Amino acid sequence: MFYSLFEGLAHSSVPGARLMSYLTFRSGLAFVLSLLIGIIAGHYIIAALRQHQMAEKARELGVEGEELKSKTPTMGGLIILTAILVPCVLVGNLGNVYMLLMLLTTVWLGTLGFLDDYKKLKKHNKDGVAGKYKIIAQVGIGVIVAATMYLNPNMVIVENSEVISVETLRVEEVVYDEGEVVKSPQTTIPFVKNNNFNYSWLTEWMGGDAAEIGGWVIFLLVAIFLVTATSNGANLSDGLDGLCAGLSAISGVALMAMAYLGGNIIYSAYLNIMYVPASGELVVFMAAFVGALVGFLWYNSSKATVFMGDTGSLTLGGIIAVCAILIHKELLLPVLCLLFYLEDLSVIMQRLYFKATHGGRIFKMTPLHHHFQKPAGAVPRVLINAPKNIIVEQKIVMRFWIVAMILAVVTFVTLKIR
Repeated sequence: MFYSLFEGLAHSSVPGARLMSYLTFRSGLAFVLSLLIGIIAGHYIIAALRQHQMAEKARELGVEGEELKSKTPTMGGLIILTAILVPCVLVGNLGNVYMLLMLLTTVWLGTLGFLDDYKKLKKHNKDGVAGKYKIIAQVGIGVIVAATMYLNPNMVIVENSEVISVETLRVEEVVYDEGEVVKSPQTTIPFVKNNNFNYSWLTEWMGGDAAEIGGWVIFLLVAIFLVTATSNGANLSDGLDGLCAGLSAISGVALMAMAYLGGNIIYSAYLNIMYVPASGELVVFMAAFVGALVGFLWYNSSKATVFMGDTGSLTLGGIIAVCAILIHKELLLPVLCLLFYLEDLSVIMQRLYFKATHGGRIFKMTPLHHHFQKPAGAVPRVLINAPKNIIVEQKIVMRFWIVAMILAVVTFVTLKIR
C-alpha cells in the first residue's frame, strides 16, 4: 500500500519520497511495525481469547506440572499472523510474486491451524482437523509454490560464471549476465565446490525436454516433503514456553540474510552464489516474520500468558520451508531446521518402536523436548534413559535456542565454505 503510494511520488520533490525504494528501509520498518503490532495488538487478542474461553486444556502428556498450563489462552498464533500480514501489506511490494506467495502461505496454513484449534476448543474435538486433511493442505501449498516457480516467467535465476586466473588458477572474478536468465530447478547444496545442484541431472537419462520436466517433478516432490516436514516439526515443537517461537525466529534471521545476499547481485558475486532477481522482497517479509515472533515472545516467554496453538505453529514451519524453496536454498533446511526434523523423527521412531516391542519406548516422552522433562509417573522399558538429571523447562528452551543458533551459523557459512 505505502510502497505503491511512495513509488508514484519517487520522482517528485516530496521529502523522503524515495525511502520506500530502499529494501533495507522497508525491511527495518516492517520489523518495527510487526514488533509493535505483536505487543500492542497481542494484549487485546489475548483478552478476546480469554473472553471467548479459547483456553488450553490439560493435554495429558505425562509431564509433571502440565496441569499448571491448563486454562492458559491458546490460538495466540492470531497475534503472529496479524503482526506479519499488516506490515507486509503496508510496506511490501504487492506486485512481487515472491511476496504474494509468502502471503498466500501465511493465510493458507494460518487458516488450517485456526480451523484445527477451533475444532479442538469450541467443538471439543481433541483431534481437531483430521490428519489426512492437514497433509492435503500442506501438500497443496507445496504444489502451488513449486508450480508457480515453474510457470511464472518472472521467477528465474542468473547463473554465476567464474573467471579463473591463468597465473594462479584461482577464481579471479564471478560474473553474472542479467540478460542470461534461466528457468531451471537448481538449488544450493552445502560444502560442495560450485555448489549449484540441478534436479534435472537426476533425470538426464530421459533426454531432451523430458529431462528438464523430470527435474521439475523431482523439485516438486522435494518441495512438498519439506513443507510438510517443516510445518509438522514446528507444530510438534510447540510444547514449551517460547520454544517454537524462538527456534522459528532464529531460522527466520538466517533466511532473511540469505534472501538479502541471494537477491543482491553484488553480494551474490562476492560469495559466488546463485543470484535470484526480485527475491530481495523476501527480506521485507522475513523481517516482519522475525518481528512478529519477537513481539509474540513478549507474552509467550516463560511463564506464558498465551500459547500460539496450531494457528501459529503449523504456519511458522510452512513459512520457513517456502522461503527456503523460493530462494533455492531448500536443501540447507536439514541443517537449519534440524531440531524441527528431530522432533518429527522422535515421534515416528517412538511409535514404530512401541508397536514393534509391544509397549517399549526409545525416549521417556515425545516429541523430543519432553524427553528432558520429569515424567509424572514411572516410564517402563525406556531405551534411552539419559539424562538422569531432570532439566527445568526454561533451561531446555534456552539450550534448544543455542543449538538452533549454532545450526543457523553453520547453515550460513555453507554459502562460502565448500
